[in-house]
Amino acid sequence: MDHLACFTPKDLTAKAAAPDLAAYRWRLLAQGDSWFSTATAKLDAHANLLQEMYFKQPTCAVNCAGSGEALSHMVDLESAPDFVRLLSAEDAPVWDGVLLSVGGNDLISAAQTPAHTPDGADVPLHLRLLRRQTEWGPPSAGVARYFSEPGWATYSDYLRTNVRHLLTLRDQGPSAGKPVFMHCYAVPMPRPAGAEANANSELGASGPWLYPALKACALPSADWAAVSRLMVFHLALLLKSMAADKEQFPGLHVFDSTAVPLAPATAGTSGSSGDWHNEIHLNHSGCLKIARAWSESIERVLSGEVLVVPGGKRRS
Repeated sequence: MDHLACFTPKDLTAKAAAPDLAAYRWRLLAQGDSWFSTATAKLDAHANLLQEMYFKQPTCAVNCAGSGEALSHMVDLESAPDFVRLLSAEDAPVWDGVLLSVGGNDLISAAQTPAHTPDGADVPLHLRLLRRQTEWGPPSAGVARYFSEPGWATYSDYLRTNVRHLLTLRDQGPSAGKPVFMHCYAVPMPRPAGAEANANSELGASGPWLYPALKACALPSADWAAVSRLMVFHLALLLKSMAADKEQFPGLHVFDSTAVPLAPATAGTSGSSGDWHNEIHLNHSGCLKIARAWSESIERVLSGEVLVVPGGKRRS
């Protein structure tokens, strides 16, 4: 097994010691949120998925996530010119696949949207994911009574539109039709565990992220873990449904990270706990567990391996 060799766009233009991409069996282009970030503080503290990926064949990735917070939100492609150029320009390399880590920060932002604007005006349900206490459904609905289905419909449309846009960019360049690999997210424990202070922190704050949002909506603390699970599983089902729609999302492959067993963080803790460095970021052990499983899934697609699934059906 070979560790994934990671380069930056700047490495490709280095006058001396530029990497020879032809030396690798598989060449990937990567972009994403903080789960792909190469910021030194992040790598020291909680790693990223790319660091922990291994392949049977020599594989490299040019990671455009960088040391800042490019593509913290999916539509922020203007702050990721290297990614757009390397993906869609006529003279861009031909990539064997594209790795994307997107959608999670948008989910957190949607959950953080308050029920009222600073001047006291109501924020309509279709623009937020959580209901305030007077809007809760019946107890028989379980934790779904706290969840805004109209808000989820808005988020779903947003995510679908932007993933389709990314696939369009792929098909404008030399890598047209190549597979695009996305991962789902793991289920965080809402808790008072923020990140290190950083002027460029994604989502405009250093956290915690879900913890204050759930408190602001007066959700019972006993339900916080289940609410987090509900939102992350909604996202996983959405991503998997997109991958299944080959007409609208050709070449999209989604890895279900929720199926990877992780050690959950302990409720109420403020530091690293279980497989989590802080409230929404995995530590090295958590990244390792997801990255290894995702690597195997990616390599099966790249190698064209055919799998036999229950019922005798075959799929690649």
